Amino acid sequence: MSTHDPLIDPKTGRLLDLTTAVVLGDWKWLAELRKQAPAGEPDRAWRETLLQCHLFAGYPRVVEAFETLSRHGGMGAVPAEETEAEGDLARGRKLFETIYADLAPEVERRLGEFHPDFAHWISEHAYGRVLSRPGLEPQVRELCAVSALTVTGQTRQLASHVRGAIRLGANEDALHAVLDRVDGHTPPEALERARACVQQFGK
Repeated sequence: MSTHDPLIDPKTGRLLDLTTAVVLGDWKWLAELRKQAPAGEPDRAWRETLLQCHLFAGYPRVVEAFETLSRHGGMGAVPAEETEAEGDLARGRKLFETIYADLAPEVERRLGEFHPDFAHWISEHAYGRVLSRPGLEPQVRELCAVSALTVTGQTRQLASHVRGAIRLGANEDALHAVLDRVDGHTPPEALERARACVQQFGK
């Protein structure tokens, strides 16, 4: 897909590429993204995108991403107002209910069946501390999640975040544009499943 696709603005496109490079551990590409960043970037949106990648790729990969970026210009200074140690459970709860809508109680029940602490981590950390943070529009966060889950072949979770992106203001065409953008980084069978997922849930 062209980086000038009208369905994905250039800034969002860079954040999608950042997500994909980090999740895949493509450090050469990540370094190039940093070198090609326009004036004013990296900014908070870059930092927020990188921070949330640990939910999809794990802490070790994000640590390596920070190390790679630090060798090629860094991610910019972090002002005090950008730090938020405690998060906001009410804010996270609102986002969780927006993304899952009527399915929210069932999702919580299922997570609790896996392990009660895991359900708490999803609620308190993933939503209360990470995905609901200010500094990046929720719709863009969800599009980045779609990118990460597509390239890693996590179709079950992808369905939830496709629906979440729609509920937060994206449309089916934009979701297909995200898939077009990761086409060359995704195994064909995983991409086929992702396209079917968007076709089914991206309405």
